[in-house]
Amino acid sequence: MTIAHALTVDVEDWFQVLNMAHVVDRAEWDAFQLRCGDSTRRLLDLFAKRDARATFFFLGWVAERLPDLVREVKAAGHEIGSHGFDHRLLHDLGRDGFRDDVARTATTLAAITGERPRAFRACTWSITRRTPWAIDELLAAGYTIDSSIQPVRHPDYGVPGAPTLPYRLAGAGGSLLELPPLTLEALGRRLPVGGGGYLRLFPLALLRAGLRQKERLGAPGCVYLHPWEVDPEQPRRRLGGLRGFRHYVNLGKTYAKLDGLLRDWRWVGVGEALAQGSASWLANLPALRASELLG
Repeated sequence: MTIAHALTVDVEDWFQVLNMAHVVDRAEWDAFQLRCGDSTRRLLDLFAKRDARATFFFLGWVAERLPDLVREVKAAGHEIGSHGFDHRLLHDLGRDGFRDDVARTATTLAAITGERPRAFRACTWSITRRTPWAIDELLAAGYTIDSSIQPVRHPDYGVPGAPTLPYRLAGAGGSLLELPPLTLEALGRRLPVGGGGYLRLFPLALLRAGLRQKERLGAPGCVYLHPWEVDPEQPRRRLGGLRGFRHYVNLGKTYAKLDGLLRDWRWVGVGEALAQGSASWLANLPALRASELLG
């Protein structure tokens, strides 16, 4: 069987990115022109050209203001997931705040599409050891798939030692499927290569090697990006140092690099990626307890 890999898009605008939090006041958001609609449509056109499907993780804030965009994405055959309401880190929200955030976003998306989202991705991979309660809250809200745990070490996120292949993550009252972003094991190190700044910075050879590595292990890889990453004309702010470099590096090359990946593999949304193959594959996924992985 040819493995289909998971393609994901976190739908947020340029001013909502965590890198902008210290230079853009959240109270100013409504004063900015939304650019993510046009760049998301650019991705839709590319995906249609390459016969690729994806999961689009929408911010509820964006969905409220661009409901027709959500409908267009769904009508094009893509999966709609939740990216939370307004891109707040889970440890800043706290457990009660996260519960409200998840409910508000699901209600917003369901009112637009007629279906409640079943896949979730946290702002900036912020399901970490600081937020072990997040899995129980997702289960209570009816989610069945999560893609929020980066199995790497990073100053802003990550759970080093977490699995790099799909697994079941159990909490109170059930379990959900966890789909980690793509990594590459090389020279005794684990490299994050799955998207975002890594997609823009690293040569495609590393992403291709990561995808082939997952295929040899019989599992899908997961690649991610944001609409603002195919919008090199976006407004720019002085972010400074490494943060500014990571944010703006190679924005003009994202589209072409993504097209190269789409040509060479089959791409589907997270739900379809995890459902492919035999029922025994899903049944035999490793099972971990959230309290142990994140505790």
